[in-house]
Amino acid sequence: MVQPELILDVVIDSSSSSPSTKPAVQSAIIKNDHHQEKEDSKPSSLILANTNASYFRICISLGAQALLWKTLSEKKDMIISPPSTTFDHNLYFIKLPSTAFFLLWCLSVVVLTCFSTIYALRCVFHFNMVKAESKHHVGVNYLFAPWISWLLLLQSAPASLLVVFGNKHSCGYYIWWLPLVPVVCLDVKVYGQWFTTEKRFLSMVANPTSQLSVIANFVGAHAAVKMGWRETGTCLFTLGLAHYMVVFITLYQRLSGSNRIPSKLRPVFFQFVATPSMASLAWKSINGSFDIQCKMLFFLSLFLFTSLASRPMLFKKSVREFSVEWWAFSYPLTFLALASTAYAQQVKDLTATGLAAVLSAVSVLVFLFLLVLSTFKIDLLLNNQILKYSNHSPSKIVP
Repeated sequence: MVQPELILDVVIDSSSSSPSTKPAVQSAIIKNDHHQEKEDSKPSSLILANTNASYFRICISLGAQALLWKTLSEKKDMIISPPSTTFDHNLYFIKLPSTAFFLLWCLSVVVLTCFSTIYALRCVFHFNMVKAESKHHVGVNYLFAPWISWLLLLQSAPASLLVVFGNKHSCGYYIWWLPLVPVVCLDVKVYGQWFTTEKRFLSMVANPTSQLSVIANFVGAHAAVKMGWRETGTCLFTLGLAHYMVVFITLYQRLSGSNRIPSKLRPVFFQFVATPSMASLAWKSINGSFDIQCKMLFFLSLFLFTSLASRPMLFKKSVREFSVEWWAFSYPLTFLALASTAYAQQVKDLTATGLAAVLSAVSVLVFLFLLVLSTFKIDLLLNNQILKYSNHSPSKIVP
């Protein structure tokens, strides 16, 4: 198993260091550690130290859920044939988004802005922690999460704001590039390491969170096409699809040398559901219709969801105590619900419409449950970390 790289290494040459020098060096290190612990004990410093990029999964869930509510409020053509038995399951969502959708989107803006500000301060005051995060085989994948969150937030914006963002003659039009550029830069870093850096070969570092990089490309492709950047969307989709196939096969093989994740991180297995679901939506936006390729990806995500849902004991240890890892259940379900909604719109069938209604309801219920639970257990949410990073020691995962 490949261990993450050390952030700060102190090398003492025994041949050149006298015995009197060693205690002095060790004393200085201990004194520095005590000083750092004292500084980190402050409430403001604790928040900065504890809030790593994995917390942006909350923002992804908020943005995805807002996009789902917006989609359900706009789709008016999922009608079941024949006309005599017409029924629109969106009837239950027509009034909800008009009042709740805007509030949910505003909540998403507030939460994402707060987390982005906190993480920006973390980069300034705890840069070594961010550096450790970028070198960790799990943590590096969460660096895509902030940009996924912003892309989803822009896509789920109310129609009145999209008019501003979509106007080529306005400054808001170029806001879409701000989250897309970091995604491409991270692609170059992560994908390049997968086939050029020996200790970072995909077969050595692959884990379910590796799919976040792929999801970022699919979300970016979906957003780019919505803005009229078809070539950019096609490019991002190509990058995402090529690496998705490689990651998917690697994870299925479960090579003996690959890094495994502890039981508390097992909710990230739902990334298997999120990736093909988002891929189907991205290809739909590029192609213009939910064609056979989209359906194949949707059926794959539906099968993977069924496989995971039929094995609840797999997540027994991970749900014993509440943590931010629970949010890994939410947004994959939302992406699946969005894909099922697009599928139902295309086929206009009773079964497809019923499936979309059920998956949408499950997604909303899971999201609301996690939102309420996070509100009442905010202290546990912020302090019960599975992934921990330090300024002076290697990053680690709590078993």
